[in-house]
Amino acid sequence: MNHRSCRALSAVIVLVSMAAGSGPVLGQGRGAAAGPARQGALIDLTGQWVSVITEDWRWRMVTPSKGDTASVPLNPAGRKIAEAWNLDSDRKRGDLCKAFGPPGLIRQPGRLRIRWENDDTLRLEFDAGTQTRRLHFGGARPPRGPTLQGHSEARWFRQPQNRGIFGRGGATRGGSLEVVTTSLTPGYLRPNGVPYSGRAVVREFFDSFTLPDDGTWLIVTTVVEDPEYLMQEFVVSSQFKREADASRWSPRPCEIHRPLAPQRPQPRL
Repeated sequence: MNHRSCRALSAVIVLVSMAAGSGPVLGQGRGAAAGPARQGALIDLTGQWVSVITEDWRWRMVTPSKGDTASVPLNPAGRKIAEAWNLDSDRKRGDLCKAFGPPGLIRQPGRLRIRWENDDTLRLEFDAGTQTRRLHFGGARPPRGPTLQGHSEARWFRQPQNRGIFGRGGATRGGSLEVVTTSLTPGYLRPNGVPYSGRAVVREFFDSFTLPDDGTWLIVTTVVEDPEYLMQEFVVSSQFKREADASRWSPRPCEIHRPLAPQRPQPRL
């Protein structure tokens, strides 16, 4: 990515983060069209995307060491669970997919496919963990009980800044997608057992834009609220780039690699 594209991408991430902290969006929002969600889509999210990991490498590309909860606002109950995590126990119980619920899945390195399943449902497929999420528009009935991917309600909306901040054909023309996910089974924010509870609410903001000479990008800002294990909202931003074809799609089961060994201070010479 060239220097100009880096600056443009950084500006968009800042705007999306501001939107995430602006409070819930009610209804379809100003500028959203009535009727089926596919017909009224403000941006095109369909296609195959690959994650671009430019930050948080130690928490995303490898399994962090046990007890590495840096930057996550855990309360004492959350820290206690994270410090008691045991990969072998999760494996024996068949719980490896706990790191592949919505808050952790979006952070997994890999690829994401998005398509319309019907006029009011976006289908998100992840090759990481071979997981599928469905984003429901128009108030679909929630499931009877909690599940790994929970129940996701989606709505299009516009923010005042969605007016092409980079000029004609600019990066943020169109609008955004807000998704609120509830009815989750307990899972992990990170693969080393950093927990979220069944009371967690996950709010996501999807924004797509095209940068000059650098293709089409997808930014997903994730906001996790959990009164059981978090002292405040946990906010992260994940970046993806659209791929030209599906040749690199590689579904794989839920798997957690052995964590890194804890870092030991080096002796002074």
